Amino acid sequence: MAVRLTMISEACVDFWRFEPSKKWAIFALAVTLWLPYAETRQNSFAAEEISTEIPQQFVAIHSFAPAIKLDVRYFTDDNFVGSRIDGYHAAKIFMQRDAAVALLAVQEELTAFGLGLKIFDAYRPQRAVDHFVRWGSDLDDVKMQQQYYPRVAKENLFRDGYIAERSGHSRGATVDLTIVDLLSGVELDMGTPWDFFDTLSWPSSNAVSAEQRANRMLLQQLMTRHGFQPLQEEWWHFTLLNEPFPDTYFDFPIE
Repeated sequence: MAVRLTMISEACVDFWRFEPSKKWAIFALAVTLWLPYAETRQNSFAAEEISTEIPQQFVAIHSFAPAIKLDVRYFTDDNFVGSRIDGYHAAKIFMQRDAAVALLAVQEELTAFGLGLKIFDAYRPQRAVDHFVRWGSDLDDVKMQQQYYPRVAKENLFRDGYIAERSGHSRGATVDLTIVDLLSGVELDMGTPWDFFDTLSWPSSNAVSAEQRANRMLLQQLMTRHGFQPLQEEWWHFTLLNEPFPDTYFDFPIE
C-alpha cells in the first residue's frame, strides 16, 4: 500500500513537467493505483460502522429492570409496517448498560408516585431499519396508514425524516417509552399513540390538551434529569447524551 501511495505522490509531483499528451497517461495511472486503495478504505469504514456481535455492555431490560413494562410492537403486526419486523425474534428489549442504569433511575423516581415506565423499543437491529426502508419504498402498502400516519403521504416519509437508512436506536442508547399507572397499567394520555407520524407528536405541539402537554413534560423532565436528550419530533424518543457507541450501528438479532 505504501509503495502504491508513493508512486501516486511522485506522479503528481512530476505531472506538470510532461507534455499534454502524456499528462493523461499519468492521470490514468494515478486513478488505477488509487481505486483499490479507496475501495479498501471504504470496506474498512463499513466494517467499523456495522457490528453483528452482541457486546457485553448490553443488557436485557426484562432481567435488568423487571419492574419496567414492555410492549414490543415490532415483534407483532401492531406497528406502522403491519408485520413483524426483521431482527425481532422475541418480545424483549435490549439496551446499552449505561442507558439502562439511567432508565432504572427514572423508573425508581416514578415509583414513589405510583407510576412507572413502559418501553416500546430501544436497541433496534440494523436489519430492522433496512426493513423499514424497503417498506417505505413500496408505496402501494398503506394498510396501516390510518392508524399510524393518516396525515402524511407515504412517499413523504423519507423526506419528512420519519424513515432513514440509519437509526440512533441501532447504537443501543436510544429508547421509545411512555409513563404508565403501576396499579392499572394504563398509559398516561400523551395526546397521540407511540410511532404516530404527525406534528401532533411533537413535544412542543399546542394542538394537544393541557393535561397531555403536562404528561409529556413530566416524561421529558425526568428523562433529561437522568442524562437523556429528547427529540423534537417525537415525545416518546430519548437518547443518552454520553452514549458509548456514537459511531457504531449494531445488527445482532433480538433473541
